[in-house]
Amino acid sequence: MTTTVSKPSHYFIELEDQFGAHNYHPIPAVLEKGEGIFLWDVEGKKYFDFLSAYSAVNQGHCHPRIVKALVDQASKLTLTSRAFHNNLLGEYEKYITSYFGFDKVLPMNTGVEGGETAIKLARRWGYTVKGIPENLAHIVFVEGNFWGRTMAAISSSNDPSSYAGFGPFMPGFSLIPYNSLEAIEAAFKANPNIAAFMFEPIQGEAGVVVPHEGYLKGVRDLCTKYNVLMIADEVQTGLGRTGKLLACDYENVKPDLLILGKALSGGILPVSAVLGSNEVMLTIKPGEHGSTYGGNPLACAVAMEALQVLVDENLSENAEAMGIIFRERMAQLMQKSELVTLVRGKGLLNAIVIKPFGNGKTAYDVCLMLKGNGLLAKQTHGDIIRFAPPLVINEEQIHEACDIIEKTILSLVP
Repeated sequence: MTTTVSKPSHYFIELEDQFGAHNYHPIPAVLEKGEGIFLWDVEGKKYFDFLSAYSAVNQGHCHPRIVKALVDQASKLTLTSRAFHNNLLGEYEKYITSYFGFDKVLPMNTGVEGGETAIKLARRWGYTVKGIPENLAHIVFVEGNFWGRTMAAISSSNDPSSYAGFGPFMPGFSLIPYNSLEAIEAAFKANPNIAAFMFEPIQGEAGVVVPHEGYLKGVRDLCTKYNVLMIADEVQTGLGRTGKLLACDYENVKPDLLILGKALSGGILPVSAVLGSNEVMLTIKPGEHGSTYGGNPLACAVAMEALQVLVDENLSENAEAMGIIFRERMAQLMQKSELVTLVRGKGLLNAIVIKPFGNGKTAYDVCLMLKGNGLLAKQTHGDIIRFAPPLVINEEQIHEACDIIEKTILSLVP
C-alpha cells in the first residue's frame, strides 16, 4: 500500500494525550485503514491484526457485504428512536431470535449495556416470577470477570484497576471463584434470593481462561436445580470466535439470558442484544428500560448482514481449524523458549503467558516488539498476550503470523 503521509504518528498520539482523557494506554500504532485481517498505520506500514478490536471484527475489517448494508440503509433511514416503529426492527428481531433459538430479544448498543440489561431483567424476573422479596434480589458473579466499566460492572469486579476509587458500589452482587461448581452450589444453597448467575463461558480479559470440561453443563444443571437464571456473557466469546457459534455450544447448554455484542455488527457500529424466554423478557413493561439508539434501523440492517456472513463464510468452522494450528505452533514455541510458560484457548481466542525477562520487562514489551515486526496484539494482566485475529484468516496467513510471533519471542533473552 502506498500512501501520502500528511502527519506522522506522533502528531496524532500527542493530540490524544493533550485533548483526550487518559483512560487507555494503547500500543503506539496510529491506524488509518483496515481490510480483512490487516491494518495499516498512517506511515503505510502493514500489520496482522491479532486483536480484532477485542473480537469485534470477527468478519474482518470493512467486510464489503456489511459495509454495503450500512451504506444502503444509511441513505434511507438511520434512526427513529423507539417512539415509533421502523420497518427493520421486527425483521431483525425475527431473524436473530430464530438464529439463536430464543423467544425474544432486547436490542441495545454496547456490550456493557447488554450486561446492564440482563441484570435488570434478572432482578425483575426474581421479584415477579421467583417471588424474591422486594430489593433483596441477588446476582452471583465470578472472580476475574470483565464485562465493562459502568458502575454495575465495576461493582461486580475484583480487579482494583476497575473499581478502586469509584465507590460506593452497587449492592446485591457477590463473587465466587471461577471454574468451581462447588462454589456455585454453596452460594445457591446459602441464599434463596439469588436471581441469576452471570459469567463468561471463557474469560477473555482475564487472559483467555478456559474452564474444565463439564463446567458449562454443571452451571446449567445447578441454575435449573435452584431456579436461578443462567446469564451467559458471550459478548467476546460468541459469534464464532471460539470455533462454535457460541462458546456454550461446546457443551450443548442454553442459557436463560444470552448477551451478545462486539461482532454482532462486524465492527461497523455499536450493536448489542440480550436474548431470552418470554417468561423473562416480558417482565419488563413499556417505559421501564430502553435506549434511543437501541434497535435503530441502521443497526438492524448491519447486524442481520453480519450474522449472515458468519454462516455463509463458515467462520466458526474456520476459527476452529485455524485455532488448532495456532495452538500447535505456540506449543512448539514453548518448547523452544522458556519465556512462554503456557498456551491456552479455543478457536481463535488464544493466549500465551510470558514470564518476566530482561530486568522486569513484561508482555507489554513483547507487544511493542511484535508491532515492530508487523503484528498487533495486546497484553492483559501484565504477563499474558491475547491473540484473536479476524476469523477470515487462512492457513497460510496463520503460519506467517506465527512465524512473526516465533521470531519475536526467540529474539528475546530470558
